[in-house]
Amino acid sequence: MSADRQRLAVAAFIANAVLAGGNAVAIRFSNRELAPLWGAGVRFSLAAALLVVAMTMLRLELPRGRALIGALLYGMVNFGAGFALAYYALLRLHAGLAQTLLALVPLATLLLAVAWRQERLRVAALVGTLLALAGVTWISRAPMREPVPPAALLAALGTAVCFAQATVLVRRFPPVHPVTMNAVGMTAGAALLVAGSLLADEPLALPRHPATWAALGYLVVVGSVLVFVLYLVVLRSWSASRAAYVFVLIPFVTVALSAWLDHEPVAARLAFGGLLVLAGVYIGALRPARTPPTPPAVPLPANAAGAMRAHGSQPNVAGRAVSEPMDAEGVRRWTTSTAGS
Repeated sequence: MSADRQRLAVAAFIANAVLAGGNAVAIRFSNRELAPLWGAGVRFSLAAALLVVAMTMLRLELPRGRALIGALLYGMVNFGAGFALAYYALLRLHAGLAQTLLALVPLATLLLAVAWRQERLRVAALVGTLLALAGVTWISRAPMREPVPPAALLAALGTAVCFAQATVLVRRFPPVHPVTMNAVGMTAGAALLVAGSLLADEPLALPRHPATWAALGYLVVVGSVLVFVLYLVVLRSWSASRAAYVFVLIPFVTVALSAWLDHEPVAARLAFGGLLVLAGVYIGALRPARTPPTPPAVPLPANAAGAMRAHGSQPNVAGRAVSEPMDAEGVRRWTTSTAGS
């Protein structure tokens, strides 16, 4: 990799962490004037329109058949259900705490991949889960200026589960270009959010205060489009597992911004619980797995290789059969649209 390309990837990674760190804070400001489901629906309606323009400029086609079904389901679970819970949680939770809990997404993705039999359960994932659960328990019991409502805490954890489930679910469908996936997904999610807002009889009003307009503009242009583009720039030069470290960095940015802009109190016990969560995510989902050295291939006789083909296995260039199990790298690649709410 050239030095210029490496510097570009590092700059995009840092910018992604900083800009995504502002999303949860902006949602808090949006929630102060707009009803949560309505605010989320407006955000993703506008963001989807921008991505449709990008699709047109890139001459990307709309998916069809099972690929379209996968994109729609991804949008309903990730943007519809996930952000409905996220906006509700941020009515009562400070942004730093909520973003720390959302850092569980890579770990939850691996655990759900195990449940769907797309991934084997590793010891590291189990240890990471126990550490993260200890951190969540510590946070929920930490003395704060304002008590943590159990419903809001569960909504934040439910958001992480929705993001992770969408990541695993989409693997069962044909692949779609990331821009198209998010354009279709955000459209489906926005429709679900607006329908939920109508059913909940929320007031359907546009912002009146400049701070709310600024928060909404940030969430649409920066939080939903620019952050996604920056992540794709990083993925052009780095592996998905390396790029996924942004999930560990975003909460630190969010806590700093929330303390500055939203006066979020940061107690020592809360900070310790957050560090336990982030340590669990790193150990369980982000730490590179130690793999034993691959033994040299032993060429097989032609009749053995032919028998493998007859039973559905594909031999590699040395004649050995290879399979395509779901790995952590593949699971993480679909988390590009959930970083930082």
